[in-house]
Amino acid sequence: MRSGFRLARVFGIQIRIDWSWLLILFLITWSLGSSFGQMHPNWTLALTWGTAFFAALLLFVSVLLHELAHSLVAKARGIPVKSITLLLFGGVSSIQHDPDSPGVELGMAIVGPLTSLAIGIILLLVATPHVHVITAATSAMQGLAQLGPLPTILLWLGSVNVLLGIFNMIPGFPLDGGRVLRSILWGISGNLRRATRWAAWVGQGIAWLMIVSGIAMVFGVQIPYFGTGLFNGLWLAFIGWFLNSASSQSYQQLVVHDILEGTSVGRMMRTDPPTVPPDSSLSALVHDHVMGTDEAGFPVVDGDRLVGIVTLDDVRAIPRDRWETTTVRDVMTPSDTLIAVSPNDDGATALDRLAQNDVRQLPVVNGDSLAGMLRRRDVIQWLQTHAERFRD
Repeated sequence: MRSGFRLARVFGIQIRIDWSWLLILFLITWSLGSSFGQMHPNWTLALTWGTAFFAALLLFVSVLLHELAHSLVAKARGIPVKSITLLLFGGVSSIQHDPDSPGVELGMAIVGPLTSLAIGIILLLVATPHVHVITAATSAMQGLAQLGPLPTILLWLGSVNVLLGIFNMIPGFPLDGGRVLRSILWGISGNLRRATRWAAWVGQGIAWLMIVSGIAMVFGVQIPYFGTGLFNGLWLAFIGWFLNSASSQSYQQLVVHDILEGTSVGRMMRTDPPTVPPDSSLSALVHDHVMGTDEAGFPVVDGDRLVGIVTLDDVRAIPRDRWETTTVRDVMTPSDTLIAVSPNDDGATALDRLAQNDVRQLPVVNGDSLAGMLRRRDVIQWLQTHAERFRD
């Protein structure tokens, strides 16, 4: 199950918030509240923390605009975008597949940082007159202390957006800068997998530099711009670890996608899945099919026609004393609402549908007839059997 909740739909794209976002919202609000309290000692407690919370929310609006820029360019190029999720490290767009040319990749990648830079510069330009008027007759720190809540937010949010745009242009895949690098390497080599591998290596190198620098900061080494200290060092090392993991996984996902793209679902699916009739009781389903098997879902067929799927979760939702009088038809998911594939679809398409819909298995159909079932473990088994093809 996905963690978090849906927030809204913008331009046909579902906006989601992961529960981890609440943690980073709290941490940013806490940090800003402490900073604003020191910078503006004359502010009331409510004004200090209210401004901090509002500024933190606006930061994530900026992150959302950054991701929307990626997504809208992707949609304009005919690439479906299912959702944008705000989470611990910012935001991620669920773009359904890689672009089909280096030029499209470059446009999709660079528009995000450019959006952040544009937001930052505009906010700083709006805030600058307020700062100049106050600091003209006093010192910089005293001038900042005299700023009201709105100029303070504009100054902070503008600076953060500029830094966000610059940071995302670091050539560490899968950051935006890494994707720009991949698009250039792809254009030079003409090979997406090779370009991804090279960009991932650069990303992993930058990630290890962050990790080593962060550990050094913990032991008191002064790193330009990042400073020193336990908290800053651990945070930089953690970001490096995350980038290293993301770089490696991004390349592996591309290799897996390439392998499955040439493999039909019919070669991986289970052709003889256990099925149940729609009029069977839940009691019969449990005793005749569920007991003694590790299957989590069962196709419901009438003859050879697929009419739905019933899962263990469907059964658990019904009190045990009603199992005898409740039929499979009463609780199943009807076939017209199921996500399905055909035997001739390629494995990459099936894997994308498994991931996008967060399900463990897909019915494989010919028309309205059941041809088999494709489970996540069937895909994994196929990949393990053909592991030698991972070597490029």
